[in-house]
Amino acid sequence: MRRRGFLFALTAGAAGGYSKWVEPQWLDLTGVRCSVPGFAPVRPVKIAHLSDLHACPNVPNELIEEAVWLTTQERPDIVCVTGDFVSWRGGFDRNWYIRVLSRLAKVAPTYATLGNHDGGAWSHSNGAGWKTSLVVADLVREAGLTLLFNENRVVTLGERKLNLVGLGDLWAVEFAPERAFSGLPAGPTVVLSHNPDTKDKLREYRWELMLSGHTHGGQVVIPGIGAPWTPVHDKRYLDGLKPWGNRQIHVSRGVGNARGIRFNCRPEVNLLTLA
Repeated sequence: MRRRGFLFALTAGAAGGYSKWVEPQWLDLTGVRCSVPGFAPVRPVKIAHLSDLHACPNVPNELIEEAVWLTTQERPDIVCVTGDFVSWRGGFDRNWYIRVLSRLAKVAPTYATLGNHDGGAWSHSNGAGWKTSLVVADLVREAGLTLLFNENRVVTLGERKLNLVGLGDLWAVEFAPERAFSGLPAGPTVVLSHNPDTKDKLREYRWELMLSGHTHGGQVVIPGIGAPWTPVHDKRYLDGLKPWGNRQIHVSRGVGNARGIRFNCRPEVNLLTLA
């Protein structure tokens, strides 16, 4: 029994060390091909999807820099960042962050939405976040990213037009789809919304593909059990590209993390190829 206890303690210690010091910094580049009904580009179009950078002491600056570098090396046609740029009110260098994020906009048009950690009701109620998302919104804009805060844009990709709709965050109580979709022209539409649970609130609106984050892929995924920590109601949409009726939802595992751990759920940069 003593030997079994020793082996258990050794295994638990190794798993704990791995989940703290190895996997959270082991960045993955994942790619997936998909189509958007009504969008038929002359050549394949590459969308880089980043989410949950979570600049804070738990997420090394080097990891965020690597994620941005990896994104730029892929030479995407467009970059979409779906929120949680920070974890809390402090713990990061604002000037450094602006410099790093600006590298994205220098390579491709970059569009962003905000997440629950970026300010608003949920973040403020936890005592460590801003009351509104204005501070992070200003940072994102200063870096040269186009912030879609309950608004839409028409972009040209591969000589074809595509609608982008960006939502404020659900938990931040800044989610206003009626404003975001106002005046949206006809045509294929991609939605940027931090929390994938918002799909149900967007059921009556016209869109084909949603890009989300928020879940961290579950962050800790135990073989045979799954992800016990999941900040969403619909556990089907934690990671990857999945259908939702005749629409599609892509959820990124994100780059950063909460509490500095990951297990069986590597951080990632996503590349979606529309063809």
